[in-house]
Amino acid sequence: MATPVKIKLNGLDMAVDAVPFELEAFKPFGDVVANPRPDLHPAMAAKANDTAGMPFDAIVANQGTAIKYQHVSRMENLYDQAPSGRTGVTVSNMFVCASRALPRRLEAGVECEIFPVTVLERHPFTSQTFVPLHADSQSRYLVVVAPSLSPSAKDQQLPVPSSRPAGAMVNRELPGRGLPDLKGLRAFIATTDQAVTYGAGTWHSPMVALGPADKAIDFFVFQHANEVAVEDCQEVFFGSSTVTVRLPPQSIASKL
Repeated sequence: MATPVKIKLNGLDMAVDAVPFELEAFKPFGDVVANPRPDLHPAMAAKANDTAGMPFDAIVANQGTAIKYQHVSRMENLYDQAPSGRTGVTVSNMFVCASRALPRRLEAGVECEIFPVTVLERHPFTSQTFVPLHADSQSRYLVVVAPSLSPSAKDQQLPVPSSRPAGAMVNRELPGRGLPDLKGLRAFIATTDQAVTYGAGTWHSPMVALGPADKAIDFFVFQHANEVAVEDCQEVFFGSSTVTVRLPPQSIASKL
């Protein structure tokens, strides 16, 4: 993939608390992809032969041995609006992400881990999905996202799509051209039985694996790209700013 475009922001000082990764809270930014009915064994659904009322228009599949939840995440390829006119193609990659070494500090007598957010990135013309390939139920990763500000002179050179095609089945607005609105920054702790799709143009942190220093999480990642740097990836660095995410104490306990 081409080298990203980079912009610096300075003079910020803020902190947010990480919360559990849940569908409704994340909906403005993308999709949480997970089994919507982990309590239901496929054999029971097949025996009842009734999936009415189940999420994602579920149907019984594979000769009665599976439940198929349809369109759990909508992939987007908006490169037909890219100024270069260069087509975006589907790409798949493997990211092997080492656990981040995070500082700890005491707040109100409770020790918590701190993740310093130094950069946010976005892929303006494509969604991006990270699927963890990990069986360890104790593994976690951090999802950090932000909405966009209104356009300004600082981002006028950044191309973004103007709209979705007619009939697009994505129930959220495109974020627009602006730089990240850090007042709306959100952070979520995801488990490895959850995948994440960042919507096209959503500002997000590079992947942050959590856990002991000698651990890593493998992610299968798929998106679209056209090898034009400013159309594939745009990055904002915070320079002298201090933007941090506080992880809850239980995330530390899970490592012990």
